[in-house]
Amino acid sequence: MNGVIFNADYFVLLGALLLIVGVITTKFSSRLGVPALVLFIVVGMVVGSDGLGIIYFDNARYAQLIGIIALVIILFEGGLQTKWSTVKSVAIPSLSLATLGVVLTTTVVAVAAKLVLDVSWLEGFLFGAIVGSTDAAAVFAVLKGQNIRERLGATLEAESGTNDPMAVFLTLSIIQLLLSDQPNYFLMAGSFFWQMGIGLIMGLAVGKLAAAAINRINLDSSGLYPVFALAFALLTYSITALVGASGLLAVYVAALIIGNSEDLTYRQSIFRFNEGFAWMMQILMFMILGLLVFPAQFTLSIMLKGLLLSIILILVARPLAVFLSVIGLKYNFKEKVFLSWAGLRGAVPIVLATFPMLAGIPNSQLFFNVVFFVVLTSALIQGSTISHVARWLGLTMAKKVQSSHSLELVSIGKSNAEIIEFVIDDDSMINGMRLENISFPNKVLVNAIIRDNQLITPTGKTEIKANDLLYVLTARESKKQLKELMEEKKETVEDENVKETVGIS
Repeated sequence: MNGVIFNADYFVLLGALLLIVGVITTKFSSRLGVPALVLFIVVGMVVGSDGLGIIYFDNARYAQLIGIIALVIILFEGGLQTKWSTVKSVAIPSLSLATLGVVLTTTVVAVAAKLVLDVSWLEGFLFGAIVGSTDAAAVFAVLKGQNIRERLGATLEAESGTNDPMAVFLTLSIIQLLLSDQPNYFLMAGSFFWQMGIGLIMGLAVGKLAAAAINRINLDSSGLYPVFALAFALLTYSITALVGASGLLAVYVAALIIGNSEDLTYRQSIFRFNEGFAWMMQILMFMILGLLVFPAQFTLSIMLKGLLLSIILILVARPLAVFLSVIGLKYNFKEKVFLSWAGLRGAVPIVLATFPMLAGIPNSQLFFNVVFFVVLTSALIQGSTISHVARWLGLTMAKKVQSSHSLELVSIGKSNAEIIEFVIDDDSMINGMRLENISFPNKVLVNAIIRDNQLITPTGKTEIKANDLLYVLTARESKKQLKELMEEKKETVEDENVKETVGIS
């Protein structure tokens, strides 16, 4: 009995130390210019059996399970933070990249894998499918806090959030072809439309149900609301996957619906809880994947083949897929170059590489090792240079204010009021105005202003300035009018004045 307790205590201690190391690693990643996910993988490799030998881990099934759960949570957090108004404007190019782009990338890499790895055509296409999609965890982590143009960032995030179903479908279909003597191509084609269509429908349905349930339920503790929201994310994935559809797509769509719900109760609490939890799952997932790799198996031949395939993926397959997928969709040459360079590979390809291992496909271990090397080089080379490439191409914008402050009504679930935060842009209509001169709706009060990380107690004479963070208490019935006022731009007012001057109604 004492031995069992000792083992449990040992693993708790080890888990705590790994989390602490993972969190500290994120601090060093920004200074070193290396994506944090690369350092998480390195930590996993260091403490693994071929490193310090602290942890021996070679169970692909557990790694796959942990990876899928982590991806659900990461996709959910990414969808919550994504504005529907932004995604709507890039829906067509994102979906084109998520479908046609993945197929094109898979095809080009398949030809390269056939020649470089000396495998069959089907095995070549299996390798191409595994690395064919960009990774949501990698893209969300690398783009967070960057000042890349909003349209480009939204395109990459929407693509990475919706292209996993295509990669999963291709991977599983090719595995089925390899294992089956008489594959049914008609059923495989129908399976694709089922996965995508039902995944979208389930995401919309559960997302609306979750938003309504969160708003209507009256919980005694505010800390239960984020847990309640997360439970819907896991529910969305599980019930969608159980009917043979794409659970990952459903989770991302449901998160979009929940995050963009107008009157979401405890919005900031839900967002911040899931942001922290997503970081924890990223640390866990990439460390587990690092543990699953045995660096001693990385022979010079594997590293050279992996490097060659990575170069083909980065410089040939991805650019070709991007340029063909967004034809006629109003992206200029520089934007296409950036989208090509920002196609990061991360956890998804490594998780997909476990499927052939579990299915007993020949060369599956070779594929896993090469895929891991491709992912590592992609994250290291592309991930560490994204911001530099954006600046070089002139595709950056003024850095947005990222507030670390939060203010929320503790009793919001039982009241008809809530506190909303607004960041004042340079072109905001109320920029430069005094509070006493702003025509706020009834039952609205500015509670606090954060300016240069300093708290300002607002009075009628207080002048609003660009980059101010306003916390506004509003009754539910005044919320829509308040948002319209705060989101109104100076150009809109000037354009209306011009129209009136020239007689345009």
